Amino acid sequence: MSPDTRFAADAMLGRLARWLRVLGYDTWYDIAVADPVLVQLAQAEDRILLTRDRHLLQHLRPARAHEVRHDEPLQQLRDLVLTLQLQAPGELFTRCLLDNAGLQTVPPEEAQPLLPEGVRAVPGPVRRCPVCLRLYWDGSHVRRMRAALERALPDWLQGA
Repeated sequence: MSPDTRFAADAMLGRLARWLRVLGYDTWYDIAVADPVLVQLAQAEDRILLTRDRHLLQHLRPARAHEVRHDEPLQQLRDLVLTLQLQAPGELFTRCLLDNAGLQTVPPEEAQPLLPEGVRAVPGPVRRCPVCLRLYWDGSHVRRMRAALERALPDWLQGA
């Protein structure tokens, strides 16, 4: 599947939704949405519905769905990548982990005063969410998340 593949995750899959966003996949998630509305949204926006709810799959019959069978989010991600043959992203952290918006690169001179003093010297791009204004930079959290992805999906992320 292409990087343009889009997902809708049910209320039980918030952590999986965040990992998909780390990879740059457009992943809709809202804990407060009822199952019938979620199925309608997935179908209307041509999204693959991700769920652990067999009742939802059997009774609401979404057009495109993937049943998530694992408990641990990185194992869920691994299964999804392998089953759907998802392509590795060109780079990580291009979407806001909170609201799914595409991140915008902030010019270095504009980013410096916005960053905490201790991370101003960290190399790499600074990105900002146009919706919530949250900042993203290549700090230790990025290294830890990249390492976790490498453990879950060895050699998959080579270029990212």
